[in-house]
Amino acid sequence: MAAIAITELLGDGIGPELRASVHAVADRLPIDIRFEPIDLSLENRREAGPELYDRAISALRSTKLGLKYPTVTEVESPNAVLRRGLDFSVIHRPVVSIDGVQSNFSEDVFLHVVRVATGGTYEDPGRRVGRDAAVSLRIVERGPCTEAARFAFKLARRKTLTVTSASKYTIQRVTDGFFEEVVRGVASGYDDVDHRVVLFDALLAKIILKPSDFGIVLCLNEYGDFLSDMACGLVGSLGIGASGSYSFLENGDTDVAMFDPAGGTAPDIAGQNKCNPSAALLAFGMLLDHLDRYDLGHALRMSLLACIAERVSTPDIGGSLSTTAFTDAVLTELTTRLPVTAPAGV
Repeated sequence: MAAIAITELLGDGIGPELRASVHAVADRLPIDIRFEPIDLSLENRREAGPELYDRAISALRSTKLGLKYPTVTEVESPNAVLRRGLDFSVIHRPVVSIDGVQSNFSEDVFLHVVRVATGGTYEDPGRRVGRDAAVSLRIVERGPCTEAARFAFKLARRKTLTVTSASKYTIQRVTDGFFEEVVRGVASGYDDVDHRVVLFDALLAKIILKPSDFGIVLCLNEYGDFLSDMACGLVGSLGIGASGSYSFLENGDTDVAMFDPAGGTAPDIAGQNKCNPSAALLAFGMLLDHLDRYDLGHALRMSLLACIAERVSTPDIGGSLSTTAFTDAVLTELTTRLPVTAPAGV
């Protein structure tokens, strides 16, 4: 079997420790993975300039697959630059309650947030108008909304979940109304998927009251950003989530997919063997799913969750282990869960 090439975007802070954990897992898997690193650390960005992003984007367009570690935002956001350069139109953030992670919320959460990755007010930095006013332009485009809706409904069909599109269509009648119009058009081709429309402010309350009513929530850019962080708060940590970013070909197939942990660079503990690699490993699990190796992604997730449930984890989620010791514990579990492969020639 040919090696699977993955563009690996190196970052700052705890990035090298997260990378070591991911590589330890990759080395244990029964597939040949070739990581092709590009250093996006702040120091290297300052030295190399914008040309570094061109190299990263070119590499991702070549491999079609990326894994990114946390990066510092100084002048520009690396995530935003990559998003624009690669035409990422969809961000997918699964948010799931994990046994062993303490939360102030008593209900179990099993939610997929599908976010239109472009547009909204995020696309326009805004401008001052005179001395006492400011304005920004809100942009909603058919293409990204269509791609996000297709992604959401395909995911719902595959996992037998509902889709809820959420916006403020009664107030933002033109922009949010257009979004809902596009979603309804896509929904018409998925009669087997239950589709509901809920006002975004009401959605937040309803998820807190009864999260089991929701499977996939489809939102515009800002709303998806807000909802993702709120949902992570419900399950107890911003640092145990992962996400995937996707661009698409004209026929609707995925072009480039990049996966990354939701947490930041954590400079206060960088280099101390204290960081929690869970989000990076979950991002790697999403990457394995994307490769149609759900068996491996599932084995990795179950191994990770089994350790966390027993408090065999890092201190931030109730354990006492170092980064490397936690990784070793996950590897021990993983060995028992990997699919059995037949010997060569059998």
